[in-house]
Amino acid sequence: MQKTLQIVLVMFLWAICFPLITIGLPYAPHLTFAALRAFIAGATLVVIALLLRRALPKGLKTWFMLTMVGLGATTLGFFGMFHASEFVSPGIATVISNTQPILASLLAFFILGEYLNTRGKLGLLLGFLGVILIALPGLLSNSGSTYLAGISYILLSASGITISNVLIRYIATEIDALTAMGWQLILGSILLALIAIVTEDPATVQWSPEFLFSLLGLSLPGTALAYWLWCHVLRITELDRANVFSFLVPIFGLLLGMAFYGETYGFLVLEGIGLILLGIILVNWSQKDWSWVVRLLAGGK
Repeated sequence: MQKTLQIVLVMFLWAICFPLITIGLPYAPHLTFAALRAFIAGATLVVIALLLRRALPKGLKTWFMLTMVGLGATTLGFFGMFHASEFVSPGIATVISNTQPILASLLAFFILGEYLNTRGKLGLLLGFLGVILIALPGLLSNSGSTYLAGISYILLSASGITISNVLIRYIATEIDALTAMGWQLILGSILLALIAIVTEDPATVQWSPEFLFSLLGLSLPGTALAYWLWCHVLRITELDRANVFSFLVPIFGLLLGMAFYGETYGFLVLEGIGLILLGIILVNWSQKDWSWVVRLLAGGK
C-alpha cells in the first residue's frame, strides 16, 4: 500500500503545478519565473544525487543527450506551461498537458516503430477528440484567439516533454535517473534564462511572499520532491504499472481548479475531459493481464 500512496502523492504534486504558476505569474516575467523554478529544482536534485553518491554523467554523448532532454522537457516544456497559464484555467491546463502518454505513444509509433495495438489506437483517437471538445467552447467565445494561444502553448509543452521522454531512452542505461533529471533541469534552465534575458527584464521580479510561496512550492515539492519520489517509485515498480496512475493528475487538477479558482465546466468540456481520461487509461493499460492492478492497489508486488 505504501508503494501506491507514493505514486498517488507524485501525481498530486504534479497536479499542483498549474495552480501554483497562476499564483506567481503576476509577480514575475514568465520565462524568468520558469528559469528560476527549473534551476532551483535541478540544483536540489543534483545535491541529493551527490549525497546519495550517484554517479555523475560521463561522455560527450551523454551530456549532449541530457542537453537535448533539457531542451525538450524543461526549455520547451516550461516555456509552454508558463505562457499557457496566462490564457487557460489551471484545471483545463492540467488535463490537456497530461495528454503526454497519448503523444508519447504516437511519437513512438512513427519514430521508434513501436507497435500500437487496437486499444492504444483507440486511446489516441479519444484523447485528441477530447482536446478538441475542451477547446471548442473557448475557441467559439469572444476571446477565442487568446484561448487558442493557451491551448497551443500547452500542446507545445506536452510535445517538448514527450520528445524528451523518447530521447532519454537512448541513455537510460548509461546514467542514474535522479542525476539525469537534475542535470536536464539545470541545462534547460540555462536556455530559458538566456531567452528571458533577451525577451524580458528579469529585474522586474517582485519578491513578495506570494511569489516566494509559488516559486518554492513549484521548485521543491512540485518538481524536486516529485521527481525524487518518481525515481524511487521506478526502482521498485515497473514503469508501465506506475504510469497507469497518470490519469489521477488531471483529476486532481480539476478538483483543485474547482476548489480554489471556482472553475466550472460545461457539457462539452466535461465530455472532452472524460474522453482524455479514457484515452490515457487505454494507452497506458496495454497489458492483457490486469491482475497486477488489484495486487498493486492491495499493496502487493
